[in-house]
Amino acid sequence: MSLMVSISGIRGIVGTSLTPETVVKYAAAFAEYCNRGTVVIGRDGRISGKSIAHIVSSTLSQMGCDVIAIGVCPTPTVALGVEMRKAAGGISITASHNPMQWNGMKFLASTGLFLDAEENRVFWTLAAQKPSYPSWDEHGNHVSDPGLIDAHIENVLSLPYIHVDKVRQRRFKVVVDCVNAAGGVIVPRLLREFGCEVVEMNCDISGVFSHTPEPIPENLTDLAARVRQEHADIGIAVDPDVDRLVLIDEKGEPIGEEYTIASVVQFVLAKESSSRQMSSGAVAGAQPPDTLRVVVNLSTTRAIDDICAQYGAQLLRTPVGEINVAKKMKEVGALVGGEGSGGVILPASHIGRDAPVGIGLTLQNLAEFGGSVSDLKRSLPQYSITKGKVDLGKLDPDKILDMLQDKYSAKGKVTTADGLKLDFPDSWVHLRKSNTEPIIRIIAEAPEKKEADELVSSFIDEIQNG
Repeated sequence: MSLMVSISGIRGIVGTSLTPETVVKYAAAFAEYCNRGTVVIGRDGRISGKSIAHIVSSTLSQMGCDVIAIGVCPTPTVALGVEMRKAAGGISITASHNPMQWNGMKFLASTGLFLDAEENRVFWTLAAQKPSYPSWDEHGNHVSDPGLIDAHIENVLSLPYIHVDKVRQRRFKVVVDCVNAAGGVIVPRLLREFGCEVVEMNCDISGVFSHTPEPIPENLTDLAARVRQEHADIGIAVDPDVDRLVLIDEKGEPIGEEYTIASVVQFVLAKESSSRQMSSGAVAGAQPPDTLRVVVNLSTTRAIDDICAQYGAQLLRTPVGEINVAKKMKEVGALVGGEGSGGVILPASHIGRDAPVGIGLTLQNLAEFGGSVSDLKRSLPQYSITKGKVDLGKLDPDKILDMLQDKYSAKGKVTTADGLKLDFPDSWVHLRKSNTEPIIRIIAEAPEKKEADELVSSFIDEIQNG
């Protein structure tokens, strides 16, 4: 399998498509891209991550960059570190939810945001060139800064919607699964700061994943069983680099990645709407408050549409990809947003997907809601999403999407900003080439699970049968 190079960074199988030479190539190019400034680096805990981090750090230093190394940490901690240390950029050494044999690098600009399409084009051009190494006396320095994990925890605890004492009063019992990766260095500590009784599962940072690391229901059966066994209030799962958050209710049932973002959006909009109404009402003749704005991607649940309508908020959708959502949020001054894969973005913290931020907002929401996780989900608009995928093999994904567009253009609203999305009156389906794997992803949503399942199955059959 060849190296995957996309807007999401680079990913490959260690020792085959991801080699030391490849790491040097992209680390050196990033040093050039950052004008040899300070770079923050961190890794998600994979077994291969330590040696890759040494290569990245040494290459950056030999290119003249000063390196701030956090060690094992979430990708959002690297992003925060770039902002807090006013660095020229950041590198997170991770392959996100890919299996153990994979690793990769995510690249962050000086803004703390991932490189966008144009920035990546400049970066890739540099990577295609031979690096120019400075002399021995122009090499950069290397310092460790594990305190950035503490700063990340403090960032969550000090968010404007968080009242830690109120959460502590609930004394939540939480089972947490960090898949033996970076979540183990931050999630249990954060939960204990909120006064939770924490039952740890797979929270060492050995990098030996205890199960397939993507936090989807079929990979979280042990967590679900442990929640029931412990009579816990909630189960929490994160992916290896801790930017995705998935919740298990008190019955041991996954509430679905989509409902992580849906519950957070509802909580933040309710808070902000109430606050603005009180503020406006206190001043005679005051101008109406600015429009509340939310940004999510094209594959995120319609529950967000319903929630935004409830609070008079404007909803904008972008192509899939954190940088696409983050850039639009920054452009329009959005209050909250993210992606339906469990990625919460709250600009009051920073404009990037952040599972610890999602955990803090979820606990605060539950504390104020007063009911259980399952009660909270039932209070939200109800939809069912099914996700599938088709391995490409020798198939041409562009031809497949063109064929399906021609076939369905008269049956629903067509959006081609990111692959092919077909909106029908009561359902939708989104097909797109993955940025990180050689597959076509298929996501469908309908009011009932059976309908969503049938949509995904029918499109898989169409693709496989030509």
